[in-house]
Amino acid sequence: MIGPTRFRPTESLAARVIGLSSLWAIAAFLVVGTLISSLYERTAQSGFQAVVRAQLFNLINAVTVNEDGGLVGVPDLGDLEYSQPLSGWYWEVLPASANTDGRLSSFSLGPGRIEAPSERERPFDGQYRRDYRTTGLNGEMLYVEEAEVVLDGDNHAARFRVMGNASVVDGDVAAFNRRLGLYLGVFGLGSIVINALAILTGLHPLIGVRRSLAEVREGRADRLPGSFPAEIRPLATEMNLLIDSNRRIVERARTQVGNLAHSLKTPIAVLRNEADAIGGERGRLVAEQTEAMRLQVQHYLDRARVAALAGLAVARTPALPVLERSMRVIARLSPGTEVELDAEGAGRAVFAGEAQDLEEIVGNLLENAAKYGRSRIRAELRLLDADHLLIAIEDDGPGLSEPQRAEALRRGARLDERVAGSGLGLSIVTDTVLQYRGDFRLARAEIGGLRAEVVLPRAPDTPMS
Repeated sequence: MIGPTRFRPTESLAARVIGLSSLWAIAAFLVVGTLISSLYERTAQSGFQAVVRAQLFNLINAVTVNEDGGLVGVPDLGDLEYSQPLSGWYWEVLPASANTDGRLSSFSLGPGRIEAPSERERPFDGQYRRDYRTTGLNGEMLYVEEAEVVLDGDNHAARFRVMGNASVVDGDVAAFNRRLGLYLGVFGLGSIVINALAILTGLHPLIGVRRSLAEVREGRADRLPGSFPAEIRPLATEMNLLIDSNRRIVERARTQVGNLAHSLKTPIAVLRNEADAIGGERGRLVAEQTEAMRLQVQHYLDRARVAALAGLAVARTPALPVLERSMRVIARLSPGTEVELDAEGAGRAVFAGEAQDLEEIVGNLLENAAKYGRSRIRAELRLLDADHLLIAIEDDGPGLSEPQRAEALRRGARLDERVAGSGLGLSIVTDTVLQYRGDFRLARAEIGGLRAEVVLPRAPDTPMS
């Protein structure tokens, strides 16, 4: 018995394409986001450093020395941040030679001191300039541009420092990165959703093909209907040709089975008549063998028909009417037997097969129960799941042991020679059930005898129009 298939995303074409395209989109947005963030940070830092450097040159041009070698000047760097205490924007001018004295600083710095690295840690370049980062008065990160300049012909030298609040730039870069991440995330998510919708829309005709094939398999259509895109149209055409070819093969098999049955019917009837004419012990023996031959021929012809039809599985047979009809027949043939039917909730039990095959299965099981049961037969019909239904027949007879149950399923096996029959009943049930990929088993009945259980494929519910 074949159970429901389990969905695995790796086996889905749509899941593969959407997954790979989504991974590529995520990687692309990460790379693009990293590049944009890096370029913005580099540009912001370069612009910030250029401003501090320009203000350093303005500071140098605004300071000189007096006759006593003291530093003098009133620099105006054009930024109010230098006038606000502890703003993180500072400038300072210190003597750099023995003949120079004094100290100039911005109002924002006041008497405060900003530590500078030693020349060994951060040496000056060939133009006596250097830049570095250090911690400000308020714990902020400062970017410092520093230069040593000779102010006049008497070699009065001074050290100029302009300090900008690098924490502001770092905060601007962090805020930009947050906005960039939000925008790219929203845009990337939208791109993935749109990409998934585009892929699913492109693959939607395949869902139509699957549904059409299901309708053919379930007997609601005889070919794939509708118009399909150019990429799928050849597949649909080939499937329709395959369905037509399969139908022709089945029709040819039916015709051959019918011809064979017709050609054998007359010779068997002649043998039966001749047996009756012979009479006596020899006539009885010929009649028995002729009847056995008729049953065998009928059995194999039925199996050939079932095999041809089961491959298509297009029939739909409501199970309850068949079971009720067969039980009425058994009740009439066995008037002293109590016949019960439990089919609660089984009104939608539809067998995915031919009515004749279901009648043969139920008929053989009921006939077997009537032969060996004492006074009671109980039948049960219920739905196992969306794909299978269960039919069980119980009797209150002597039942069978486990080895006897296995023996009873052999073709032609008869455990009780006192009861008339060919021994093919349960074997026919087994063959028919297997043709439909079902399951047949024997067990101990709750009412004392044998319980025969048949699991058969269930046809899907027909949608309401």
